Amino acid sequence: RNSSPAASNSGGGADGGSSSKSDIDYSKSDYKSDYKNKPKKNFDDDNSSGPASKNGKRQRPAKKKGEGYEGAGDARNQRKTSLKLGTTRKGRAASLSNRRGSLRKRDRTAEKEAKAEAAEERRTVYLPEGSVTVAQLAELIDEKPVSIIKLLMTDLGVMASMTQSLDQATCVAVVEGFGKVVAGTDDEDWDDEDDDGEESALESGFVTLEDDPEDLEYRAPVVTIMGHVDHGKTSLLDAIRNTDVTAREAGGITQHIAAYQVKHNDKKITFIDTPGHAAFTDMRERGANITDIVILVVAADDGVKQQTADSIVCARQAGVPLVVAINKCDLETADPTKVMTELTAYDILTEEFGGDVMVSQISAKEGRNLDDLLDKIMLQAEIGDLKANPNRNAEAIVIEANVERGFGTVATSLVKKGTLRIGDVFVAGETYGKVRALIDPNDGKTRLEEAGPSRPVQIVGFEGIPSAGDPLVVMDDEQAARALAESRQRISRERSSAFYQDGLMNSVSMAFGATKESREMCVLVKADVQGSAEALTRALRELKLEDDEAVVTVKVLVSEAGEVSKSDVAIASVTPETTIIAFNTAASFAAMEDARTQNIPIEYYNIVYDAIESVESRMQEVLSPTPAGEYTGSATVQEVFNIGGTGNIAGSKCTDGILRKGGNVRVMRGDKILIETKIKTLRNFKAEADTIEAGNECGIGLVDFETFEPDDVIECYVEKVKVSGR
Repeated sequence: RNSSPAASNSGGGADGGSSSKSDIDYSKSDYKSDYKNKPKKNFDDDNSSGPASKNGKRQRPAKKKGEGYEGAGDARNQRKTSLKLGTTRKGRAASLSNRRGSLRKRDRTAEKEAKAEAAEERRTVYLPEGSVTVAQLAELIDEKPVSIIKLLMTDLGVMASMTQSLDQATCVAVVEGFGKVVAGTDDEDWDDEDDDGEESALESGFVTLEDDPEDLEYRAPVVTIMGHVDHGKTSLLDAIRNTDVTAREAGGITQHIAAYQVKHNDKKITFIDTPGHAAFTDMRERGANITDIVILVVAADDGVKQQTADSIVCARQAGVPLVVAINKCDLETADPTKVMTELTAYDILTEEFGGDVMVSQISAKEGRNLDDLLDKIMLQAEIGDLKANPNRNAEAIVIEANVERGFGTVATSLVKKGTLRIGDVFVAGETYGKVRALIDPNDGKTRLEEAGPSRPVQIVGFEGIPSAGDPLVVMDDEQAARALAESRQRISRERSSAFYQDGLMNSVSMAFGATKESREMCVLVKADVQGSAEALTRALRELKLEDDEAVVTVKVLVSEAGEVSKSDVAIASVTPETTIIAFNTAASFAAMEDARTQNIPIEYYNIVYDAIESVESRMQEVLSPTPAGEYTGSATVQEVFNIGGTGNIAGSKCTDGILRKGGNVRVMRGDKILIETKIKTLRNFKAEADTIEAGNECGIGLVDFETFEPDDVIECYVEKVKVSGR
């Protein structure tokens, strides 16, 4: 590398380009030292020393055959050397293969499980113990409070504001509504763990707002009168109010739930009268759930009966105290001690027997000892320390609802909190409205401007008919009330649809798996009040008749309050053999005309016993239908004969009435109806006969039936022929 520029230029001639490797000796050490001492740019300089090159450009020194670089060269030379070394495959393909890695599928199960656990953790919400406000719940699930309020109204039918507290069941429903899960719901049951006796917002439809104890004031006690039918409940209330409600009730028994308010020693007491018949179990339960004290009326001459025991159960479920009133003590057969002894079987110990249940021996008919009963009611109310806040939006509960001409829907309600005023916008169950009038239920005429806590009142202004027991809540916005009512209607329709689908699937499975035929009797129920319609509907749905061949149940198509209308007749005309039951109500003239032309029966009742018994008799007809015509007689098969071309003939004896040739018959084997057909041949010995009287033997041949057996019964029915005169 010590060559001069002259030498370099001389090498650029014709001979210089062909100089041999031996002319220029590059040792390894000289090359390395020169590379370190000189800048890299001098390698491309035309004036730099180096091997001979063509066109003035330096060439890289050639490598001798068999000679390699020894020692540790620079990284660049090492990389070039490694590229020339092959492994299993040659050249660039092996390098790319090593860089790309294996094409075998990696096991990503652990990675997927970790991702799933992380996603589940993000979806899991940890709720604190106790109630949670809407704003706090929004922060927990990372949603806006407005979104939660919207979901509560539209999907759950619950009215709430940002500052109101939600119970655990409602919080779980909201969290699940946003597609998340609550930690602990798989292992624990919120309903069982957090059940403190209070009604969930999902059931009541609104969030209860707790009142400041300083705002609470004394309120009148709400007393429900319960007991067995005809033990004198309404007579007791009549004696207290100096009225005669019993005389206005059909059959002398209470078939409605009613509310009144009286004064005793300048203090008011609200009374709720409930029916005692078994069909009105729902009414008794509603009466017990809205009351503070239950008066259990027991007749001194009759003792504890079934509805008495049911009333005791209702009071215990509601968690309210009992006051026993032993009525009819003026009768000679009265035995109050026997009544108190029978009550001990139901864990009711009166004060006379060393218990804590107060008892009063009265006579509603003579008005005896009524003041003592009222004093004990007031004493029990003082023990309960009953208070409410009158200075807030009203909350009430619908006791009963009916439709009256000139007023529309009128609902008897009991105000629980706040004060209800004319003009208030409210929502009740699946309907809403605006208070147009408040009427005193004591006389049904007096108009009121407002109604405070524990005050029964008749409300006019509903857009629809609420169900008995629906909570009524005053709202600030009519549009919000309408939206909430519509959401509840939609939720109710979805639940009804799901219930119908479940019932349909059960019916299909029973039809394929059961051996008995399923039959239905269709009815349409209209009543004067909604509570009576619900009670009668429940009693009819519980009816069931069956035999070896079939099962008969009752299907209620419609159950509403109001008079029978043309639309009701139209609904009944769709299903054959449908009966319209009008309970304590009438039918419009147009409806009666349509029912007459379409041959649809409308039956009117004012006593619940008669309605149930009539339906039961109709069910018996559906279970064992009789052939068309009038019953004329029957015969018992004694022996079966096979006659050549005629087939089997039943050798029978007429046991009742007359058998007629060509008459309609049904063959019965025990309780089972085998067939309904006609008499084809009727012989007395060998002669053909038109009639066979009782006591005579005969041979009977039937149309399309020959499988007779001894002791079969053949009943004969003959249709009357109507002769029209000129």
